[in-house]
Amino acid sequence: MKTNRNVVPMRTAKAGYIILALAFCVLGVVMMALPDVTLAVLHWVLGACMILFGAVKLVGYFSKDLYRLAFQYDLAFGALLVTLGVITLARPALTMSVLCVMLGVPMLADGLFRVQMAMDAKRFGIPQWWLILLLAVLLGCFGVLLVLRPSQSVRALTTLLGLGLLGEGLLNLCVALSAVKIVDYQ
Repeated sequence: MKTNRNVVPMRTAKAGYIILALAFCVLGVVMMALPDVTLAVLHWVLGACMILFGAVKLVGYFSKDLYRLAFQYDLAFGALLVTLGVITLARPALTMSVLCVMLGVPMLADGLFRVQMAMDAKRFGIPQWWLILLLAVLLGCFGVLLVLRPSQSVRALTTLLGLGLLGEGLLNLCVALSAVKIVDYQ
């Protein structure tokens, strides 16, 4: 006997992941193309994106997708992103180096969590596990670079942050498309 279950939270989380992943990709490309963007604009856009993405992660955590891979760490991570987004919006005077650390640590953590998720995806037989692994390792490297800030130039940091956001967007897009399985009947 098949029972119907509510898939709206899963569909919402998956759609949110995809939309915000694309937004992070666009924002990353814009930041690389226009590294002289003002910090005020950057604070508002990044703060709002972090709050939205944190909320999507929370919805994803409480949904029950078939594999339960993509959203397994999203309760704490979603709360962290919402908190960092609020801090970013509440403190627009944060310097670029502080902003890079605030974003570098979650990027590193997300990369590490996604490495584990990629290994789990391999056991589940998801063919794109290797792509998730590759993107997760790259994102972790961007996170480390942002925390270490190899250059104090605002322009260089903005470009590096743009690369990190592009990596975050590509990783989340790959995860949403390959590791979130929604079935109407369970």
